[in-house]
Amino acid sequence: MVNGRIPSVYSKTYVTPRRPYEKARLDQELKIIGEYGLRNKREVWRVKYTLAKIRKAARELLTLEEKDQKRLFEGNALLRRLVRIGVLDEGRMKLDYVLGLKIEDFLERRLQTQVFKLGLAKSIHHARVLIRQRHIRYVFLVFKNYANCFGQGYCVRKQVVNVPSFIVRLDSQKHIDFSLKSPFGGGRPGRVKRKNLRKAKTAKDDGNAAEEEED
Repeated sequence: MVNGRIPSVYSKTYVTPRRPYEKARLDQELKIIGEYGLRNKREVWRVKYTLAKIRKAARELLTLEEKDQKRLFEGNALLRRLVRIGVLDEGRMKLDYVLGLKIEDFLERRLQTQVFKLGLAKSIHHARVLIRQRHIRYVFLVFKNYANCFGQGYCVRKQVVNVPSFIVRLDSQKHIDFSLKSPFGGGRPGRVKRKNLRKAKTAKDDGNAAEEEED
């Protein structure tokens, strides 16, 4: 019997290095992992692959004439997207500057890095723990086509994000905060704190009972 399912086709998300034991690259990757609190080198390779695809697209567009329709349309779309996520400054909206981007420019826009820089975490590794344990919420802008925005151009929707590699947009960067259900955001206390509160309450009740017996 033939299975009627359509097979899933997944595209590549990273490429392994051609030279696996290159000392300069190994030292650089180890430094990046420690500085940005990454889990493994696969996360570094994933960002490198994304950067390589963006630079390849920019190089192909630069080979066309300046007034070419494809270069104008796709080039502006690429530059606007990079500016929107904070990788490229508005004063550098040219394809030549895209070729000068580094892997650190993308790692700075990760949710994990932004949580640490906003002072919500004690360290870059603590920021990853907070995100994975669903303590951090993020603001999404939902446009009119997808929601009733009460006459505005967009709606603000706050949602918990548990992906440390999530790329933060510039317009939502200042709205990163603790979740309302998180103990850090005024929600229910954690398991250890609840246990300590029960112990303190029990000790207080025992003390009051002892005082009443003495009286």
